[in-house]
Amino acid sequence: MGRFRPRKSYRLIASLRGSSPEPLPAWKREEEGLSRELHDRWDTLHRHCFDQSSHLRLGRLIRRLTHADYGVRESALAEVELATQLIRVGVRVTFLPESRARTADLECRIGCERFFAEVTTMVGSAERQRLPIRGLDLDEVEGDEEDRGVILTHRILARIRQKARQLADYCDPVVLVISIPRADLQGGRTTRPEEIWLDLKMLAGTVTVLLMSLRSISAVMISLWDVEPLPSKAGTRLANVELTERPRQQKIQPRVRVMIHNPCATAALSEWQQDTFRQIL
Repeated sequence: MGRFRPRKSYRLIASLRGSSPEPLPAWKREEEGLSRELHDRWDTLHRHCFDQSSHLRLGRLIRRLTHADYGVRESALAEVELATQLIRVGVRVTFLPESRARTADLECRIGCERFFAEVTTMVGSAERQRLPIRGLDLDEVEGDEEDRGVILTHRILARIRQKARQLADYCDPVVLVISIPRADLQGGRTTRPEEIWLDLKMLAGTVTVLLMSLRSISAVMISLWDVEPLPSKAGTRLANVELTERPRQQKIQPRVRVMIHNPCATAALSEWQQDTFRQIL
């Protein structure tokens, strides 16, 4: 898997170029606003995802990657990242058309096997940050780092429930991919992120219990960029959970990436498909 620069390097680079005798197409003008890393990824997707549906979706993603809103940019970036990583490990990827129907984002094929992926990003919002979490007191929101980790876990569970309703009609395996660029969910604020300690075993256990009642989701992959894992108090681990932790000093990959398989999924991932996501982890 290729190495990427830190997420903070995804600043939009306004390139200075000479005037062209012919006006550039809209998609080309948007492409020029991307950083080198994003330009290379978009070029990879444009070459491998050559169907009309994918090209239409990629045109919209370019505009979102250069959007003024932080949440729009991060959502598009997570989708581009996952699709690029899947292609690099040998998966054929098709971007599904956007519509009001309940559909996933990506259709993926490995040989004759097919699965779907839905990408979602949790960035928070100014309005939501002022509201207490359902079932928790406002005092808990202002509590210590461990309390904030519990709140983050509750929000992840809420997002999984929300997406499960969207993905309820699929018969093939479906993977829900959640990207959390800031664990405090403070959006694109320039302030230093709050240090949030997260009990990864509790997160994996509570997600597993929830998934057992959401049979349409085959697995959930969660990427957390800036959490601090709580020290483990027990040596036991769940057989359906795969986890990768990286040192705090590195910034080119998420601090934690966890894959949680659904023991009761209607359509479970095959060994071939599971190995694909192990390479991404």
